[in-house]
Amino acid sequence: MKALAVAASLALLLSAAPVFAQAGQGARPAQPAPTAPAPTAQTAPAPPPQPPAPFPQGAKIAFVNLQAIAQLSSEGKAATAKVQALIQKKQNEATAKQKALADNQNKVQSGTLNDAARAALEKEIERQNTEAQRFQQDAQTEINDLNQQLQNEFEAKLRPVLAELAKEKGLQVLLSATDAGLVWADAGLDLTMDAVKKLDSGGAAAAPKAAAPAPAPPKQ
Repeated sequence: MKALAVAASLALLLSAAPVFAQAGQGARPAQPAPTAPAPTAQTAPAPPPQPPAPFPQGAKIAFVNLQAIAQLSSEGKAATAKVQALIQKKQNEATAKQKALADNQNKVQSGTLNDAARAALEKEIERQNTEAQRFQQDAQTEINDLNQQLQNEFEAKLRPVLAELAKEKGLQVLLSATDAGLVWADAGLDLTMDAVKKLDSGGAAAAPKAAAPAPAPPKQ
């Protein structure tokens, strides 16, 4: 039935809505993906975590993975949670509308209604159908708007952090790994986790406050 098809498409659309900071490429695209070890009869202890590769002395170019920063940082996780909460809210509302449409459709198909009641219920189903279509469009717009707003806010906080990081490392160029299309790079040039730590620690250093003016000397 048309009404049920609209509700089903609504639920599918919301489940596929964009989410802020979706995981993209790995934070170190220059490194090959590790292969899974062959199973053994006795489980070997997990190897200790490897320390990050040192930053090459005198390097003037480095890169970060912006998607990984958004995925791993506290700011990015908080933004993702907000978008997911809105998606869940809209999905719950869509489920309720879908159930109401299905219930009314079943009543019409039951054959127990008189002509007047059947006509009234069919009119109500048509209204619910129109409302569901409008809800679908409004929900998608609301989710997209929140997603875009949070991305803009995140980027505004991240830009000064990356600029400060580049100055600390003495860089001339800082690349976005996914946009630059890196084929190979020294692992030490990957400053993704440096950016995550700096962003989580409060971002770029606050500008120093202007010194308070000296008090005027007392009048003679």
